[in-house]
Amino acid sequence: MTGFGESGPRARCAAESFPVSSPNPSWCVAPSVARVGAASDAWCVCAVQSKKTATKEVEEVVRVGPTLKEGEQVFGVAHIFASFNDTFVHVTDLSGRETIVRVTGGMKVKADRDEASPYAAMLAAQDVAAKCKDVGVTALHIKIRATGGNRTKTPGPGAQSALRALARNGLKIGRIEDVTPIPTDSTRRKGGRRGRRL
Repeated sequence: MTGFGESGPRARCAAESFPVSSPNPSWCVAPSVARVGAASDAWCVCAVQSKKTATKEVEEVVRVGPTLKEGEQVFGVAHIFASFNDTFVHVTDLSGRETIVRVTGGMKVKADRDEASPYAAMLAAQDVAAKCKDVGVTALHIKIRATGGNRTKTPGPGAQSALRALARNGLKIGRIEDVTPIPTDSTRRKGGRRGRRL
């Protein structure tokens, strides 16, 4: 039995349909007494909720990216690493420290042999362009890179299609440069004296 003569925590009042959760609710302002049932002599206190003025929270529109004047461009740097196994499209800020978005060809296709294809590079670049627009980057400087070092200095098949996809999706292109690492002198290349035999 509770303090109000009703057994069980889910006692309901006949006058008001508020569930009686505790014997002395802290939010009760003016309790009114009513019969719970016709056949029973149990009584309960119906709690009336206080009318507190609800404070409305003003939601501010959160805008990502820098504030711009009209016609002003926000530049990022697109590092396109195109090997013969995959294509990376990696956009950073101008310093190169902060990554904005990075998508690879392997994230867009299921077959391993298609990771370096121009189609996979195009899909990756489209995702990158969409994310850049969301963040507020409107123009890109391009840095294209092949594997380099003592391996091939030629960019893979995805480099050109990735660059075209970025330009076609509304991003302005700044300068384009090749940043493939070129050794002044290097370690011995793999493959042996007679080369790789197929």
